[in-house]
Amino acid sequence: MGAQLRVYKRRIRSVTATKKITKAMEMIAASRIVKAQRQVAASTPYATELTRAVTAVATGSTTRHPLTTEAEAPARAAVLLITSDRGLAGGYSSNAIKAAERLTERLRGEGKEVDTYIVGRKGVAYYGFRERKVSQSWTGFTDSPTYADAKQVAAPLIEAVQTEAAEGGADELHIVFTEFVSMMTQTPVDNRMLPLSLEKAQEETGTKDQILPLFDFEPSAEDVLDALLPRYVESRIYNALLQSAASEHAARRRAMKSATDNAGELIKSLSRLANAARQAEITQEISEIVGGSSALADATAGSDK
Repeated sequence: MGAQLRVYKRRIRSVTATKKITKAMEMIAASRIVKAQRQVAASTPYATELTRAVTAVATGSTTRHPLTTEAEAPARAAVLLITSDRGLAGGYSSNAIKAAERLTERLRGEGKEVDTYIVGRKGVAYYGFRERKVSQSWTGFTDSPTYADAKQVAAPLIEAVQTEAAEGGADELHIVFTEFVSMMTQTPVDNRMLPLSLEKAQEETGTKDQILPLFDFEPSAEDVLDALLPRYVESRIYNALLQSAASEHAARRRAMKSATDNAGELIKSLSRLANAARQAEITQEISEIVGGSSALADATAGSDK
């Protein structure tokens, strides 16, 4: 076997092995999307009803609270960025990072200092490589988050919004994650969690044009908001983590399908080249046999004379 043909055979074996891996990863990602979608669907009603409760308290009282009241001159903002722990998911993490970069530039343009919190090794590596300060980071659960993970992430953020900006706290809390729209569409979004925009909250919960009843708050509206604040932040972060997990699996499935298809096309191309090389070898061998036979015949004819 010629050297060129050996090269083609070796590359075909290598690409075939890669194709098996990418196909397996595609099937794993596809199987996980269904579970992630169910978790998103299960968590959304709770987050919506909790937002509705906060909206009712805010509109039914005049209490000033960091959950619903904007600072007169906001000077500091906390941004939570959700990326993935693993790669091979196309532009999933890079798109979320770009959205966070745009948000950070906008906030700084408004004269606010930005504290960045990151979920996922890809985001941590991006900021670490550029030597940018990260207030806190979490890794190891992006593809299958739990409510306990959301509580762990929410704790320092809640503490930040309950602390004065001059003492290292935050006047605003933003979250950047990838919203799962469909199997083919995942969109990076940035939402302001705190202070809660009542108009936007009413649109989300469908209560914008409704007349809300009057409430009596026990022991007080401020105590009710204090109790709702951690649950609201935790539920929103948990829903965002689940949305991001579903988006990550969908992006990885699509990327692995594309890689598998490309590997198949490359195998076809290499097989054609290998066949052409083998055909050239066969032709050369036939030519050598025919040439040798002709030479032998000529030599035999010469000796007979």
